[in-house]
Amino acid sequence: MSNAHLLKPTFGNHLRENWIFYALLLAGSVIMVGPFAWMLSTSLKVPGDQFDQRLIPQRTTLENFALAWERMDFSHLMWNSFRIAMLSTIGQVLTCSMGAFVFAVVRFPGREVLFVLLLATLMIPYQMTVIPQFLIFRAVGLYGTGAPLWLPQFLGGAFGVFLVRQYFRSIPTDLLDAARLDGASLLSIYWRIYLPLAKPALAALAIFAFMTSWNDLFAALIYLPSDLEKTTLPVGLSLFDRLYRAQWTIMMAAVLISVAPIMVAFFLVQKQFIQGIAMTGVK
Repeated sequence: MSNAHLLKPTFGNHLRENWIFYALLLAGSVIMVGPFAWMLSTSLKVPGDQFDQRLIPQRTTLENFALAWERMDFSHLMWNSFRIAMLSTIGQVLTCSMGAFVFAVVRFPGREVLFVLLLATLMIPYQMTVIPQFLIFRAVGLYGTGAPLWLPQFLGGAFGVFLVRQYFRSIPTDLLDAARLDGASLLSIYWRIYLPLAKPALAALAIFAFMTSWNDLFAALIYLPSDLEKTTLPVGLSLFDRLYRAQWTIMMAAVLISVAPIMVAFFLVQKQFIQGIAMTGVK
């Protein structure tokens, strides 16, 4: 009988040798999932049990979701947030992929210096750009509209360019050389070769851009009116918190309603998102 199976580590031996690693992973999972589990549990409780310490409710109800939807116009708020988040995502994916293609493929003097300068802009706090941006948008008459929330995304971003550039650099240069021998232009190479091959990285960037825009409360408070038909979901949720702060069951139901689109978007592109994060080396 072969001794190969004796040399192969069993699951028990592997677990004993790496128990510290798995214990840390388990602790991290509890820290990350714990608040969401508590939020879900509270949203399913009846109001009389909202301060119950049990994670699994004794009496469950879905009425909190119906009450939250009745008390706040979530349909307008979600549509406004979705429209702005989609435009922001399209802008980020389009312009960041173009910039990444240039920094990864096109060779020109000073390319590395320009890329380092672009990465250096990541250190500039967003708060430093708020006042200049506000003055510009007010001067061109866009104050009070949703344009200041998505229009800057069409100018690209350092993080998005870095993320996609790392993926573009992993694509074999033989494809680029073959396309150039066939007489393809840079725009054709970008659109027909690099962009289709970079779907995982683009999916990861799209998730980041959509999530950032969806949760953006600060910019919405600055540029949009407080009218619930024109503002976004984070502003409406903040108002909801002020009105129904003591009613935790309804509040948690409203929060779950607000994060549902993000969860759906993540599960739709989960495979591409994980693959893109793994291949670009971004943690």
